Amino acid sequence: MASSENRMEAGGTARMVAALAKALREQAGLTQEELGKLIGYTASAISAMETCAQPASDKMLVKLEEVLGNGLGVFEKARKWMLLEKYPARFRGVAGLEAGAVTVSSYETFVIDGLFQTEAYAQALIRGGFPAVSDQKREELVEARLARRALFDRDSAPMIELILEEGVLRRPFGSREIMREQMSSLAEDAQRENVCLQVLPTDRGLRGSHAGACGSMKLLVTEDHDHVIYLEIEDQGLLVSDPPEVAQLAHRYAKIRSQALSPDDSLGLIEKLAGEEP
Repeated sequence: MASSENRMEAGGTARMVAALAKALREQAGLTQEELGKLIGYTASAISAMETCAQPASDKMLVKLEEVLGNGLGVFEKARKWMLLEKYPARFRGVAGLEAGAVTVSSYETFVIDGLFQTEAYAQALIRGGFPAVSDQKREELVEARLARRALFDRDSAPMIELILEEGVLRRPFGSREIMREQMSSLAEDAQRENVCLQVLPTDRGLRGSHAGACGSMKLLVTEDHDHVIYLEIEDQGLLVSDPPEVAQLAHRYAKIRSQALSPDDSLGLIEKLAGEEP
């Protein structure tokens, strides 16, 4: 069933890669088994890639470039677009904007922002979601999510801000140990030169004002200095680009930031939680 669903859902890049790989394999006079041996995969894996039953992974694309690329770089260029196709449809456009943004500012109320997730945390989060996805689909989603972390080390790295509700830090997924590892990773990321991480205390509402009550948001400033905001609820995504609406939401985000703990105090809390016994 999963293979049939993959064939139906395969995007244009996956289909192009499949057709090109098959054509170049046949031009080289290689069987699926022979190509598989050259790049470290089984014949059935090559067949699955060529029929889109299992689109090429990022690692497979690297190997295909080495063996069949003929110096053209086509499989290398396809890596970016293949990763985008592995995101849920609602997030694909945003992922492209995020990858090229000069500023990424996020406020999260329930889970760690995907950009900061560890592999184990992402695995646990996606495995426990509803409706359930196949193991194969889960691996694709995790691969795509982890690929977003390249943003941290990109040339001309963007300014990345993250505000987390304190409850997010105390809500484990998978196991206590997975959460401890996630806290340690967050603490490391918080100390990057281009990262500002803050925590909004759970008791903020006791002070009479809580600007984050309306939910999560992600603000992006693009390379062209356009300002857009992404909102998501119940697997539905909304990209806001109308300047007056963006301005109103940006003002709300600024208020949330002003109500959060300082970066130093936030790091101290995260390090404290990371050091607690599971």
